[in-house]
Amino acid sequence: MLARLLLAAGLVLMAAPVRADDDEQALRDLEQKFAEAFNAKDIDAIMRLYDPNVLVFDVVPPRQYLGAAAYRKDWEQLFDAMAGPVKFEITDQTISTDGDGRIAYGTSIQHFSGKDKSGQNYNMAVRVTDVYRKSNNGEWLIAHEHVSVPVDIETNKPDLLSRE
Repeated sequence: MLARLLLAAGLVLMAAPVRADDDEQALRDLEQKFAEAFNAKDIDAIMRLYDPNVLVFDVVPPRQYLGAAAYRKDWEQLFDAMAGPVKFEITDQTISTDGDGRIAYGTSIQHFSGKDKSGQNYNMAVRVTDVYRKSNNGEWLIAHEHVSVPVDIETNKPDLLSRE
């Protein structure tokens, strides 16, 4: 009898809707995993956070990456060019979820620094907008990502350090 009650209580809890606060925390955790994977230069861990059919508009050419396999090559090129450790951090993060718990979006400023193999310093801040989709197994993944930097229209030069 006790086992049946516990089973019934478990089924009721499993059927309860996930609160938006839970989804928001799951997405903040996803972005924290991204930061940790970036700092470790762990491409496999980074790619686990993306939907296989992700569409990415990155700050570097080409204009867009269609699918995780194409975007993985971008990460491979970046980390192959870097020597030694990199430092990555996320600031000014916002997360918004829909009422159904299936789609969400977030914005942030992402800063990265390090040295390439020629000894040149990299120091860059980018604006990122992510669209997240919850998979059928309840896991949030990045389904669309847009990375950009402000550009001074008069000089046509990017502002790679802007945090405002």
